[in-house]
Amino acid sequence: MPDAVFVEDTAIVLDECAVVTRPGVNSRRRETDAIAAALGAHRPVVTIQAPGTLEGGDVLRIGRSIFAGQTLRSNADGIRQLAEIAGPHGYDVMAVPLTGCLHLKSAVTYAGRETVLVNPDWVDVDLFARWQCVPVAVEEPYGANVLLLGDVVHVAGSAPRTRRKLDALGFQTVALDTSEFEKAEAALTCLSLLFE
Repeated sequence: MPDAVFVEDTAIVLDECAVVTRPGVNSRRRETDAIAAALGAHRPVVTIQAPGTLEGGDVLRIGRSIFAGQTLRSNADGIRQLAEIAGPHGYDVMAVPLTGCLHLKSAVTYAGRETVLVNPDWVDVDLFARWQCVPVAVEEPYGANVLLLGDVVHVAGSAPRTRRKLDALGFQTVALDTSEFEKAEAALTCLSLLFE
């Protein structure tokens, strides 16, 4: 399972349950059994069923709002199932069309403090108008994928201009070398499942 390092795609962990996904690529589907077993110790587990496909890299949660990217990896049925699972817990799920990137979180992530980092070439910025939108530096298209841990925003080392934008807004940032993962259009969020 060569893509197993991108663990984020296998589940979406909400406060109330863990949603084990059904990846859009057959070669990744075996990864979910181990994830379901591990998460079952922490949350009730619900799974996305065929013909639905959904990958965690396409799902951005900001508070009670969940944005789900419509991509080659996440289809309308998978997003519908996510809405049926999350809706009764008070989440609002919105499908988001994308252009030019593999996953939603390549185009937009939450940096904390009511702020999203966004690549306007890949996603409609107006969908995130209720938050402060910080566009990535033009020459750093993958700079929108940041990982918030506590009060620290982790930024790819390949996005120094984007990091300076966050620093200028008073964010505490740390740069991490993700160059090897970027070769597979992967980034910081791809490598973890975060929950309390």
